[in-house]
Amino acid sequence: MENFFENNRKKIINSLKEERFMIILFSGKAQHKTCDQFFPFEPNRNFYYMTGIDKPHIIYMATKNGENIDETLFIERYDELKAKWDGASIGEEKAKNISGIENIKYLDEFELTFSNNMFRNNIENVYLDLENRYLNNSKCSFKQANIIKENYPYANIKNIYNNIGYCRLFKEDEEIENLKKAIEITKQGIENIWKNAKPNIMEYELEACFDYEIKRNGSKDKAFNTILASGSNATVLHYGENNDKINDGELVLIDLGATYNYYNADITRTFPVNGKFSERQKQLYNIVLEGQRKVIEAIKPGLPFKRLNEILIEHYEEELKKIGLIKDKSEISKYYYHGVSHYLGLDTHDVSRDLGTDGGLKKGMVITVEPGLYIAEEGIGIRIEDDILVTETGYENLSKDIIKTVEDIENFFKNR
Repeated sequence: MENFFENNRKKIINSLKEERFMIILFSGKAQHKTCDQFFPFEPNRNFYYMTGIDKPHIIYMATKNGENIDETLFIERYDELKAKWDGASIGEEKAKNISGIENIKYLDEFELTFSNNMFRNNIENVYLDLENRYLNNSKCSFKQANIIKENYPYANIKNIYNNIGYCRLFKEDEEIENLKKAIEITKQGIENIWKNAKPNIMEYELEACFDYEIKRNGSKDKAFNTILASGSNATVLHYGENNDKINDGELVLIDLGATYNYYNADITRTFPVNGKFSERQKQLYNIVLEGQRKVIEAIKPGLPFKRLNEILIEHYEEELKKIGLIKDKSEISKYYYHGVSHYLGLDTHDVSRDLGTDGGLKKGMVITVEPGLYIAEEGIGIRIEDDILVTETGYENLSKDIIKTVEDIENFFKNR
């Protein structure tokens, strides 16, 4: 994917209009967990989008002066003792091959290189990733911003987060293939859950079926903590305990996803643990499924993002009145209390979720469609979610092969 990362950098650099500027991005570091333990390292996704490197303690620097653009990666020096304990850090050749960046230096050279570039190129604008909703991922950038303020008071510090986020809205072919692979692995994990589901099994047992299957098929990690919620637990949107016994006759809501090359699937399915929907469950399930169908079939370039949720609300207003669940539109929020869609990509709730709504949907965007109904008094929670690519003339359901009709789910259980 070397050309892919090179093209990403070109898009970002070309989006900046100044004649002279510098970009500094940090891969990040693993967060401390407890004692001598750390959480697994996850690269800053904007850094990864620009370089393809998923190792800690790496810095990317780009300096533009007129038509001249210099790019450098700063990596750790080889440490023999560290290599024996934790494995060797990334080397020069591997860093070059992955990123397509030829100029490789070491971290202890960063400060002097930065200073020289600032003065020799008369740099007055420095771009950093200053996203402040996730401060743990941005500490290096904020620290660098303070250093610049103190030592280069004439420099303008600018946030490149939105520039990268906007480019990430529009998926290239390589990204779509990664998403499709993540979805296919997720499908295998879901089917392994269904193969093992039975009354009186524990929620965490079915979660383990998913974890095993996706790792067996090449996913390094889950896209997010799995929601595996039975009965009334499914009325809690972000239920995460996954520690209840699943009783005969209950519906089970699974909201989960595998990753592939850091691209995330996000799929939700709801099924009866005994393999057979009751009439009431079937009635409510089909209302949600039909709502999802209406939203998905409306997707096309130019459709306002907010219209997706409006379509679902209009559907619910009509159908929930028919079955006597509500009397007027104002009551819908009692049973449906989230949005129907978000952007999807390197992040499950992708960074660009606030950037692409005004101009409507555009070709290359990938979004979820996830209507739900949550009826606490009946102990029923239903959500159905698919991952949708906006195409030139409409949409492609990337997760269409994961079955979801009442008939298909019941047949799967019957024939497993």
